[in-house]
Amino acid sequence: MIDYKKHLISEKNTIKNALELLSGVGIETILFAVNDKQELIGSITDGDVRRGLLKGLTLEDEINKIIHLNPKFIRKETYSLDEVKALRDNNFKVITIVNKDNKIVNILNFRLMNSYLPVDTVVMAGGLGSRLKPLTDSVPKPLLKIGDKTIIDYNIDRLRKFGVDDFWISVRYLGEQIEEHFKNGESRGVKIEYIHETTPLGTIGAVGQITDFRHDHVLVTNSDILTNLDYEDFFLDFIEKDADMSVLTIPFDVDIPYAVMETKENRVLSFIEKPTYTYYSNGGIYLIKKSILKKIPKNEFFNSTDLMEKLIKENLKIISYPMRQYWLDIGKPKDFAKAQEDIKHIKF
Repeated sequence: MIDYKKHLISEKNTIKNALELLSGVGIETILFAVNDKQELIGSITDGDVRRGLLKGLTLEDEINKIIHLNPKFIRKETYSLDEVKALRDNNFKVITIVNKDNKIVNILNFRLMNSYLPVDTVVMAGGLGSRLKPLTDSVPKPLLKIGDKTIIDYNIDRLRKFGVDDFWISVRYLGEQIEEHFKNGESRGVKIEYIHETTPLGTIGAVGQITDFRHDHVLVTNSDILTNLDYEDFFLDFIEKDADMSVLTIPFDVDIPYAVMETKENRVLSFIEKPTYTYYSNGGIYLIKKSILKKIPKNEFFNSTDLMEKLIKENLKIISYPMRQYWLDIGKPKDFAKAQEDIKHIKF
C-alpha cells in the first residue's frame, strides 16, 4: 500500500528538495505541500518544476513559487461515493484525503485502489476454529496461510483495495497473535482498533461494543471468508435500494429430475417439468446502517440472524445481494484444501 507521507513536502523546502522527493515516489510523481500545521497547501508535479525552471527559477528557490494551489481533495468526514466516482471518471490518479482540520490523513491512488468507500469495517475474528483442529491448536484460524498470505490478510487487502481504511477487529481465541500481526494498521495504511470478547458474543454481538464509528454505514464480515467480491457494487446496490441491511447471499441451484405438480385435494392444478429452484444462503458479509446497530444488545450473545429476525419483525428493509464473484467459507479441512488450490487461479 502507498505510504502517503512520502508524498508530503514542507512549503519551505526548495525546488531541489522537491526534485529529490519526486524521484523517490515512483510512478506517482506528485507531492503535496503542507504548512507548519501540516495543513494541505497545494500540489507539485514534475511539470510544475519544469515550468518553474523555464521561467528562470533556480533549484534553491522555495517551492512556494511553483505550488499548484487548490488541489483536488476528499474530506474524510463528509465525502460521498459519488464524489469519488466523479474524480475517478475525470481521470484523476492521486487524490489527498484530508480531515476536518485540512490535514492530510491518507492518499487515494487509483492505480492501486478501485474506490474509496465511506464505510467502517468490523472483521469478526474471535472464533475457536474448532473444525480445523489441529491446525488451530496454536494459531487462530484467521492467521492460517492460504498460499503465501493469511486468510485475514486477503480480507484486509481486498477491502483496502476499495479504500476502506477504518477497521475494527473482534478478537478472543489467541487474539494477541492477531493484534501482533496487524498492530495499529499504520504499516498497511489503515487504522485498526480491537474489540476484546471476554466471553463469546456470537457472530455480530461484538459490533454492539463500538460507539465511535466514523461513517454512516458499517460493513461487517467474517474473517474466514476468501472472496474477490466487488465491494463498491455491493455498497452501490445497498444505497440505491435504500436498505437498512444488505446480506451477501450465495445462490444454490437444486435440480428436480421429475415434473413437480401443484395439487389441491388431490387435483392436479399445474406442473413444471424438471424445474430448477434457486435458494440463497447467508454469505457472512453485511452492510448495515449505523443507526440500526443500536438494536444489538450490549455484552450479550447475539448472532447476525438474530439481528435479521429483529429487523424483519420491525418491518425494516433487509435485501439480498447475490454473490457473482468467487466466495469460499473456510470452515472445514476440505475447504482449507480447496482454498490452497483455488488461490493459484483466482485473482484477488
